[in-house]
Amino acid sequence: ERHIGPDLEAWIMAAAMIAETNSIELMVAAHPGIVHPQLAAKMGASLDRISGGRFAINVVNGWYQKEFEVFGNGTWLDRTEERYHRMGEFMQVLKGLWCEERFDFDGDYFQLEDAVLPIKTLQMPNPPIYAASSAKQGMDQVARYADIWFVGYEPGLDDAPKNIERIARDVEHMRGLGADYGRTLGFGISAHVICAETRKEAIEQARSLEAYGARDRISLVAAKALGAGLVGTPDDIVDRLCALHQIGIDIPMVHFYPMLDGLETFAREVVPRLPE
Repeated sequence: ERHIGPDLEAWIMAAAMIAETNSIELMVAAHPGIVHPQLAAKMGASLDRISGGRFAINVVNGWYQKEFEVFGNGTWLDRTEERYHRMGEFMQVLKGLWCEERFDFDGDYFQLEDAVLPIKTLQMPNPPIYAASSAKQGMDQVARYADIWFVGYEPGLDDAPKNIERIARDVEHMRGLGADYGRTLGFGISAHVICAETRKEAIEQARSLEAYGARDRISLVAAKALGAGLVGTPDDIVDRLCALHQIGIDIPMVHFYPMLDGLETFAREVVPRLPE
């Protein structure tokens, strides 16, 4: 959901995709401060019912101040801890409206009195809530209220070798943090995949993407995701996916460039090589 960008609006796109798909999970992004959790809960319940229980939400704290100034009507918060506190309240309201018949909430950013959401989700107790944060305050909010945490890692291809160790440490930390709150988290990773016949060719494509990413912060998103290390031959990528799985990654959310060509290569060359 890049509000200032060339992307189609995520919620509308998800509604359109429901009619064209049968089994995939549709994870829609929502920025606290731009979308109210009450509205996200109603739209999410609607999409979950229309899709037959295939809706998920990605609660994105946000970093792009201009988006909040324009689309949030000036709701940008300068202090990081305040943005994470608002994110935590957002997830509490989502769950309250989805899981309770009547819900009261008196937060710093959201207030509800005797709130009712007449339609409930098909998924019980609630659709999956994804969130990402590498900051201490954000990780705590994710451990308390989210269902799947997107791991963080150092950006760029050169950082890929050491990122496995960092991810393994962070997964263990978040497992423990979730356990402290009596919760069990799932773990995902957002990763850019470059698959080629030779490792040299894949690395050349990765360097080209990194050069493109130097243009601006939005262009940098895909280039940073090379730090997951999914660059190389099909066997290289299978090995890396297995290594990530062994340290606890349940959900690799992979993207490509060009998107369709990369997706077809991944389906044809990588998926058949993955172990059961």
